[in-house]
Amino acid sequence: MFEGEHMAGTTDKQLIIDGKRTDGRTIDEIRPLRIEVGVISSADGSALVEWGGNKVLCGVYGPRECIPKHEASPYGALIKCRYSMSPFASLSEHGRSGPNRRSLEISKVIREVFENLIIAENFPKTQINIFIDVLQADGGTRVASITAASAALASAGIPMRDVVSAIATGKVDGQMVVDLGKDEDNFGQSDMPIALSHRKKDILLLQMDGLLTKEEILKALDMAEKSCEKVHEVQVAAVRKIYESAALSEQKISL
Repeated sequence: MFEGEHMAGTTDKQLIIDGKRTDGRTIDEIRPLRIEVGVISSADGSALVEWGGNKVLCGVYGPRECIPKHEASPYGALIKCRYSMSPFASLSEHGRSGPNRRSLEISKVIREVFENLIIAENFPKTQINIFIDVLQADGGTRVASITAASAALASAGIPMRDVVSAIATGKVDGQMVVDLGKDEDNFGQSDMPIALSHRKKDILLLQMDGLLTKEEILKALDMAEKSCEKVHEVQVAAVRKIYESAALSEQKISL
């Protein structure tokens, strides 16, 4: 178990009452989601995701010269990812700065997601850096980070085979739910973050903490697919907005 992760089902705290979760949501309802791209002027692409109580900032740099040079590949760009949770993001769980086992694990799985999506062969002997900083944590930071990185890469104009959206599903008070909040993540019976490509619905990330039956896993996948469609709509709207703004600015300059 990684630092800051929970032991599922270790409390009798009731999280679903009369069909409603503690924050008033239904079992298939996601928390309010806002995405803004182009928030870091020095980055090639960037995105800020505010998802429930989460605030995640992502900056993308590249393709650029590979450092150190001996890591450069003649076959394509090297994808590097660094996920970091600020020490003030959630003091109860992560009250110190610097890398730890959890941040290294999440950095690795996010990197692997985008190694399957970025058309790296177009940019040999280069690297693409994805920097993710969690400013505020409220459950589901890894799926929020993947969602932010996907929007940031799109805003950078880096070619990808597909766009990825992510959501956490899980089991709370015996019921399958989507987009677990912090209490649900900490005290629920199971937590299963999932990342799906938009067009082919390829599973690019699937992890599970706790136990689920085959039927519950299939239900979780179905709920995740429907919820990822909602996340994708917000991603597309955010990226479209910045490109439309850029086009309008160019039009004004030409006039």
